[in-house]
Amino acid sequence: MHIEVNTIEKAYATVTAVRGVSFTIASGEIFALLGPNGAGKSSIIRMLVGMTRPDSGVITVHHQKQEYDHVPRRYLGYLPEDRGLYPDKSVEKNLLYLAQLHGLSKAEAQQEMSHWLEIFELSDRRKEDLKQLSKGNQQKVQLIAAVIHKPALVILDEPFSGLDPINQEKVVGFLKTLREKGMTVILSAHQMAMVEKLADRMLLMAKGQVVLAGTLAEIQQQAQPQPEVVVETEQAVSSEQLAVLLPEMVFTQHTATRFSVFLPTTTQLSGCLQQLLSQFSIRSVSMQNPDLHQLYLAAMAAHQQEVQP
Repeated sequence: MHIEVNTIEKAYATVTAVRGVSFTIASGEIFALLGPNGAGKSSIIRMLVGMTRPDSGVITVHHQKQEYDHVPRRYLGYLPEDRGLYPDKSVEKNLLYLAQLHGLSKAEAQQEMSHWLEIFELSDRRKEDLKQLSKGNQQKVQLIAAVIHKPALVILDEPFSGLDPINQEKVVGFLKTLREKGMTVILSAHQMAMVEKLADRMLLMAKGQVVLAGTLAEIQQQAQPQPEVVVETEQAVSSEQLAVLLPEMVFTQHTATRFSVFLPTTTQLSGCLQQLLSQFSIRSVSMQNPDLHQLYLAAMAAHQQEVQP
């Protein structure tokens, strides 16, 4: 399934939730939709699935040589932020009911359910009521429910919610499996380290507008963050000494002998090192690329400054 979104707008009463947003989602890729609360992510998802319509702009969904103005329900798997299974029913009854509701035969539903329960190590819990499971295991059942009918597109809203680090890694593997199966995935999450591992491309939004878009490498280039140089010295260095040596630079001290310097774009690394070498013996120097979390925070801060009157 391939999706093209062209300059869509959506307003509610006095609030414009989406402002001229455009992007594409290629078939079989994991696409991350990122932004703080109120950024417009939910409004975009509602338009993609046909719950609402854009006030202007065009959504085109390409699938099996057909075109649609939203994702047809029969091709959609969805993990909503507000989970919706039946806590007083067993894991098995929940999953079989939803699978058959999406058109699978009982035999197909049994096969898919057994496959995913084994993947998530829940086979021995299938007869238990959902409410008897831990929050993390309930989340795994929710994920299975979103994909048991083998949709062409799956939208996952906060799929890592309630999971410990081990199970977060299981979900990473789960999402990679979906990609291998050819599913298109739209992922909305706040765990940037997980998104960085998974997303082929991403869209960072704030107040209804696109802030950054593309692959991680493209976003790093767009953001143009200050280069971070991590320096380790043989002897202790105080923040007062650094302030004197590097008066026009921002630095962060990690330990007495280890600190980071954020170089202005006009400053060369060699000049910084010469200043430091004049006073200290340097054990090591390394350049650090900012991770997605740092890029996200910097982009949000920059966007906030741009929109202030």
